[in-house]
Order: sequence, then C-alpha cells, then structure tokens
Amino acid sequence: MGKAPEEEHPVKAFGWAARDPSGVLSPFNFSRRITEDKDVRLKILYCGICHSDLHSVKNEWENSTYPILPGHEVVGVVTEVGSKVQKYKVGDRVGTYGGYSDHMVANERYVFRIPDNLPLDAAAPLLCAGITTYSPLKYFGLDKAGMKVGVVGLGGLGHVAVKFAKAFGAIVTVISTSPHKKKEAVEQLGADSFLVSSNPDEMQAAMGTLDGIIDTVSAAHALVPLLSLLKSHGKIIMVGAPEMPLELPVFPLIMGRKIIAGSGIGGMKETQEMIDFAGKHNIMPEIEVIPMDYVNTAMERLARGDVKYRFVLDVGNTLKAA
Repeated sequence: MGKAPEEEHPVKAFGWAARDPSGVLSPFNFSRRITEDKDVRLKILYCGICHSDLHSVKNEWENSTYPILPGHEVVGVVTEVGSKVQKYKVGDRVGTYGGYSDHMVANERYVFRIPDNLPLDAAAPLLCAGITTYSPLKYFGLDKAGMKVGVVGLGGLGHVAVKFAKAFGAIVTVISTSPHKKKEAVEQLGADSFLVSSNPDEMQAAMGTLDGIIDTVSAAHALVPLLSLLKSHGKIIMVGAPEMPLELPVFPLIMGRKIIAGSGIGGMKETQEMIDFAGKHNIMPEIEVIPMDYVNTAMERLARGDVKYRFVLDVGNTLKAA
C-alpha cells in the first residue's frame, strides 16, 4: 500500500473577541482553514475600528452571535497563496474583511490590492468608511465637478466623505451640531462651507442650495431641516445606522420631488476602484493608531465620539498570543 496523504489541519490563530453583550473584548484562540487552491493567506498588520464593530460587540442590532471577533477594515501582507491563485503573490500589500486577529485566509476574489503610495495603517479604514461614502457619491450622481454636496456629521465616515467629494470636484458643505468643528472642516479637510444645524439663521440662509447630502450620523436626528437644504429633485443618502427609527414626514418630500435613500458599502469591483482612486488622489483617512490591548478603551471613546477620526489597531506589532 502506498503512503497515506498527510492529514491537513486547520491553522491556529489568535485575536480579541467579545463573549457577551457587555462588549468587553479579551484574547481569544481559534482556527483558520487551510490555504486552498484559490486562497490567499495574509498576515494582518492593521485593522480599523468601525462604529459597526461597537454595535456588533454590544448586540445593539440584535443579530450578534458570541463569541464575536470583530473587524472588517483589514490590511496586511500576503504570506501564502494557493496553487491556482493568479492575482496575488507572497509579499503583496492587500486588504480584505475579517477580524481583530493575527492572520486570515480568503479566496483571492475577496482580496483587494493596496497601492504602494498609501500607508497601510491609513488605508485600513478605506475598506469601510471609504467605500461607504464613495459608493453613494458615485451611484447618486454626486461625483460631478461643481455639484453642491452636503455632509452631515464630521466623524469617521463624514471626514472621508468630504475628502472624496472634494476630489470629485464638488462644492462641499459640512453640516454639524458642533460649532467647534468648523475650523477642522474648512482648514484641515478642505470643506467649502460649514453649517451649524442648530443655528436657524444659518440653516435658513442655506435653504434650497444643495444637490445632495450624505448623512453619516448614527444617532437619532431630525431629517426635515436637512430636506429644506435640498434643491428640487435633491436627495439625502443615509449611510449612518441609528438604532432607533427616524421621523419622516411625507410633505417635505412631495414638495420639490425630493428623495431619501440608503446605501451600504459596495461590491468588490467598486471597492478596488475606490482604493485606486484614493491612491491616485492621495486620499487617506485621519487616524489614531493604537495597540491591541487599548481596544476596550478605544471602544468607550468611540461611543462618546472621542476620536479624530478613526482608530486603527496596530495588530502586527502589538497583538500577542493568548
């Protein structure tokens, strides 16, 4: 009898996971599958923290299964490829979805190439915040030079929306409840104007001036004042995800044939397009790089909006095996 083939075992992995709705994360050992013919295995170097990670670890959307190992803004370097992989080789800088952990494996069709000019730590949030704002700007026709685009909320999503809209040639207005954010919106991010949404005089002066609005706010807020800012046929695209339903009177929609729509992330082709566009225009999220054992403090700060503008975990240098 010939020699039996060597048995293939899952690969040991480690990361940080939440075990219950308290949302507290701690070291967690688990296994990844073997590298199959069309798979790419990568060593994770950085992973962004998204507000949806916070919702997920606390089961605020009531769909979490524990233990939950969050993270979908993952970038790193290819360490192994399957025999039939054609797009990537060992050493390539790549991004994908999937976890606060040391490594991961995915079919090559679900892996993105990161341009050499984008630092990997700053590139990580593009895989969520980037595509979440780039996609609706493109889909709803707000990517044309001279379009007047509003961005509601200047956080992890909002600041990236400003950068993409400006790169498309739009005239950008940031709309915020925080007057102190005006300087950073205009001087740091390049917005053309700034509205304090609680200031009736400012809102009145801007009525009927915007072609579209990207609404990034994940807390309950009023939509009617935003609708008043739109021109006829204008649109508000919701990309934030408030826990509670928002009030939506119909009459402001009827007057002016206005639209409220929603947008999630984007497909594989569009996400790679977005990353390449970011590389061409040197678009990088503003980040705070943190060690892995700071993750619970980062979650607390994220919950109260204490970050400019996106946390990124330094997984490669600070994640230690349990």
